Amino acid sequence: MARTNASDRPSGATEAARGPLIVTEDESLLDDLLRLCAAAGTEPEVVFTAPPRAVSWDNAPLVLVGVEASGRARGCGRRKGVLLVGRGGTDSADSEAWRRAVAVGADHVLFLPAAETWLVDRLADVAEGSGGPALTIGVVGGRGGAGASTLACGLAVTAARTGLRAMLVDGDPLGGGLDILLGAERTGGLRWPDLADSRGRVNSGVLEESLPRLGSLSVLSWDRGQPVLIPPQAMRSVLGAARRRGGVVVVDLPRKVDETVAETLGQVDVGLLVVPAELRAVAAGCRVAAAFAQEIDDLRVVARGPFGSGLDGAEIARLVGLPLAGELAPEPALADPMSGGAPPGSATRGPLARFSGAFLGQALAATGCVAA
Repeated sequence: MARTNASDRPSGATEAARGPLIVTEDESLLDDLLRLCAAAGTEPEVVFTAPPRAVSWDNAPLVLVGVEASGRARGCGRRKGVLLVGRGGTDSADSEAWRRAVAVGADHVLFLPAAETWLVDRLADVAEGSGGPALTIGVVGGRGGAGASTLACGLAVTAARTGLRAMLVDGDPLGGGLDILLGAERTGGLRWPDLADSRGRVNSGVLEESLPRLGSLSVLSWDRGQPVLIPPQAMRSVLGAARRRGGVVVVDLPRKVDETVAETLGQVDVGLLVVPAELRAVAAGCRVAAAFAQEIDDLRVVARGPFGSGLDGAEIARLVGLPLAGELAPEPALADPMSGGAPPGSATRGPLARFSGAFLGQALAATGCVAA
């Protein structure tokens, strides 16, 4: 990119600027910042010798100010997303950088090359148009056949129906495939085996567009081949990309915690443990709860009916030792979820859709996650 002064730009050229703004007087630093922008897939606006125009300063999603050029930014208004960038050196130089950061109202002070990886991630967020992370819900059964996969599908279908960006992730390689439960097993798109070698940062927009879709719901499931090991690094990359799109991400989890599941739980905001109203299910649920509670702070019980023998939601939650997220009444239409009927949660007046809608509303409000 050519080094240009802000005053050399045609009037209105920066009105719709979507890339970051670079303000520097150091050609070597500019070369580094342009290289990092290219690596992140974003094209910046550069002002090299003149103060930044107000429209550029106010509208840029991210502003990178060289330490040596901080004086030119002092007259600009205070805003979020200003990063002061320099090179690590002596303690006195670092102290001066922090002093200048306070003067311009910078959010962070970065010293290259140490902060290059962090900065590329921030720049890539700009390129992808990423906002805050999605509300991420992990669902696990207290025993086999508890209905965890059905609830996971119901939550994701409900989120998509209400206008939220939604993604359903099948985290259980032995579960048979959530795309079958949704009736999307013949829908084209990538499955887990295609993503097993993922490392580093995965572009969130590309991921969303490459997956099978059921209306506005994206689904990451398994194929019908041999089970494929998903390393923790791949789960970290893929789930991180899914979360950066905002909205709601629902993960159907296996009941055994291994390294990959632990990586998944590290990105989950709230976990739901589905426990049927049966004594054996409660006993099994206690074991699952003990394992999962070590990896996730917010783990709650969903008590699944029919209820009897003195076991209601409150009693089940007490026995398992977790807060109660709610009770889920039986839904006759889902008695045989593999029968080829509508996806779980499609019946808007059914117990599953009602529970999912109420839970999503409460969880989004409580976590402050981005809902769009």
